[in-house]
Amino acid sequence: MKKLKTLLPLLLLFCLTGYAQKDKHEQIKALKVSFFTSELSLTPDEAAKFWPVYNAFDEKQFKIRHDRMRPLIAKIDQSGFDKMPEKEAAGCLDKLEAADRELFELKAKLTDDLKPIIGSAKILKLKKAEEDFKKKLIEQFRDKKKD
Repeated sequence: MKKLKTLLPLLLLFCLTGYAQKDKHEQIKALKVSFFTSELSLTPDEAAKFWPVYNAFDEKQFKIRHDRMRPLIAKIDQSGFDKMPEKEAAGCLDKLEAADRELFELKAKLTDDLKPIIGSAKILKLKKAEEDFKKKLIEQFRDKKKD
């Protein structure tokens, strides 16, 4: 049964990546929902309360990473570390650290919000599922690059 629970999301992961990558974020989100639902074994009541909280967190996390961190990293890549003036580098570093702090606070808030909904044990399962999901996406990306 455990193998089936793990295999189903993986199968979905591989099938969906064959489609045009027009909306990668939505595809990944759908895969994440399937994977987390399987890994967390959420009851219908837990799922009804969990997903709105998690989706709000995920959306805020996405915005921080893509609207604030990504442009800074692109700027660093463009300028190069060796050519960037110290004052500009310090400003970029401050902005990246502020975004990191905001992500940390957002994750802490998620934990606080989810404790009454799914409890500490399932929050630990969620953290593991998030890491496992990232690993599977990276593996899939590497495998696709090899082809």
